[in-house]
Amino acid sequence: MQNDVKGRELDRRIAGALQLNGRASWGAIAKHACTSESTVLRRVAQLTESGQLRVIGVLDVLRCGLGVPVLVRARCAPSTANEVAAALAARPDTRYVSVLAGSADCVAEVVLPSYEDVAGLRLDTLPGAGALRETETFAVMRTFISNHDWNSGELDDAAARELRGGDARPFEEQHWESPPEKLDELDLAISAALGEDGRMSFKDLSRQVGSSESTVARRIDSLVRRGCLRFRTLAEPALFGYALEFMLWLSVLPSELDRAGQQLAAHPATKYLSATTGRFNLAGQIVLRHYGELYRHTTDVVGALPGLQAADITLQVATLKRAWVSTPATSRPALEDV
Repeated sequence: MQNDVKGRELDRRIAGALQLNGRASWGAIAKHACTSESTVLRRVAQLTESGQLRVIGVLDVLRCGLGVPVLVRARCAPSTANEVAAALAARPDTRYVSVLAGSADCVAEVVLPSYEDVAGLRLDTLPGAGALRETETFAVMRTFISNHDWNSGELDDAAARELRGGDARPFEEQHWESPPEKLDELDLAISAALGEDGRMSFKDLSRQVGSSESTVARRIDSLVRRGCLRFRTLAEPALFGYALEFMLWLSVLPSELDRAGQQLAAHPATKYLSATTGRFNLAGQIVLRHYGELYRHTTDVVGALPGLQAADITLQVATLKRAWVSTPATSRPALEDV
């Protein structure tokens, strides 16, 4: 039992280091996880094989002019939420899908070609679309913090600074108002390869995309520096000891929207937060260690936001897709429909 606990703690430290820098060297990860490099390689292989851990490269669609993220909240007929969520997760244009409990039954983030396509978003073609009772769309205007930026808190601030390096400001603060970048065929090929394996070596990348190692290295550096490419460590919050994950939907006075967004994004429990169109103009994803923390988070964190007019919480019962990738939850027996 003691060995199991120590093993889980070690896995959390390793995953926490990768969360801070998905392409950190194995030596750096071993240093901050307080173990040997060989142990890191073995534990990461086990976590990857079990589907609990994966590092991928992700293009920022807004930054690259590749699409517009839209959050879709859906209410479903009784006992059909899992069916609807699974159908949403099967769409190639969805990058995130969860089954919810609360005022909505499921949520999906759909990436559309442009804002004009929001009006033409068709969900009536989904398998089981007859189960949909109501849908509501929220186009993302500005992201305050994304899952790529989230620090799981496993390592101290010194380790975080060393692993992340460079500008410590939230990534979105550096690029969100800049005009979209344009990517060429080589940029897209490199990004597609890293989308399968974010830790792929320059040597393997160069062979796959048909370019030199030095060119590949320069292109990756340029993509990251321009805000186009991010590295995302996919690990369920439970791996880090977070038992509760939920979506937070807020209505804030427009004059206080930026201040409220910055304040909530700075809270360590906030994994994702965007300003959106619609009746809720802030949408966030929050993780807490246990359910008992939800009340104080609501009263002390949400309640302290400037300009707050309304708040809604929807608990994430199961998450089927993150960053375009199916989660381990999709391979487990289905939960009871909510």
